[in-house]
Amino acid sequence: MNSLGHCIREYKIQLSKGFIQKAYKEIMSLMSDLRGYLAENYPDFAISSLYFGYMDMTYFAFTPTALRNRKLKVAIVFLHEECRFEVWLAANNREVQADYIELLHHKDTGKYNLSQIQPGVDSIIAASIVKQPDFDNLDELKRQIETKTLAFAEDMIQILNEGREK
Repeated sequence: MNSLGHCIREYKIQLSKGFIQKAYKEIMSLMSDLRGYLAENYPDFAISSLYFGYMDMTYFAFTPTALRNRKLKVAIVFLHEECRFEVWLAANNREVQADYIELLHHKDTGKYNLSQIQPGVDSIIAASIVKQPDFDNLDELKRQIETKTLAFAEDMIQILNEGREK
């Protein structure tokens, strides 16, 4: 295991190359632009502030009323290490999260897998929506995220509304 001092020295070396700062700035800009676009075009959705994270994940919630009324939210998440976008069904707190995992355990969630309740897991359901983002075509990337997030939210509403038992 590397000491903190060793990690900081490596961090400094990597920062001196300039790639990390540029990539991070552009990822944050993309997420901010996406958040603004969605807020403007979907005024009925609740949209949270952008959580920048610790270079592990960056996300914001983008939640239709039907889920917000159930104390749920949809999060658009960029996972830094994996360099991919996911969309999560999440809850307002751990108690609500546990209740919905239990409820959904008894339903047919189709192509979606339930998350396990464990420390550090914030999702009820997590789905990869863009596994290999093309950062050289940001308009198309934003369109993919928008389309797949809306489909995911609609799927979650249908799953919760239908009594499809396992």
